Amino acid sequence: MKLMSHASRIVVAVSLSLAAFTPTLAREMVSVKSAIVNMRAGPSTHSDVLWELDQGYPLQVLKRQGRWLYVRDLENDRGWVARSLTVKQAHHVVKSRVANIRLGPGKQYRIIGRAEHMELMRTRDKKSGWVRVERAGGQTGWMAKNLLWGW
Repeated sequence: MKLMSHASRIVVAVSLSLAAFTPTLAREMVSVKSAIVNMRAGPSTHSDVLWELDQGYPLQVLKRQGRWLYVRDLENDRGWVARSLTVKQAHHVVKSRVANIRLGPGKQYRIIGRAEHMELMRTRDKKSGWVRVERAGGQTGWMAKNLLWGW
């Protein structure tokens, strides 16, 4: 049996460590571009429709195949969407039952609203664990990032 040199073992260890973190570092997100987009079972318009997704809904890209993206959503549902029906425009979905919307990025700021589970928010800014969001009606405020899923 041939023994590896100390330097070779370090190179292998570093390579394996980087490979383990690559999916986290390479997290690509898109949002639904059109009013309603079908998530399909396969990369074709002939494939069964699994879900209908609303405009702005954020999706994590897991794989690309031609003009199609294999994606997952907040609930870990997976399927295919046409790449042309997505956009690089940051959105978040509320993942907690209820989430406070605050005047500024911190718990010391006054609560100015409450968002419900699965409410879609346009992302306007980010600051140390907080996200400035805009609701469908135009209200803006800050929410704790750990209560949201998306960009």
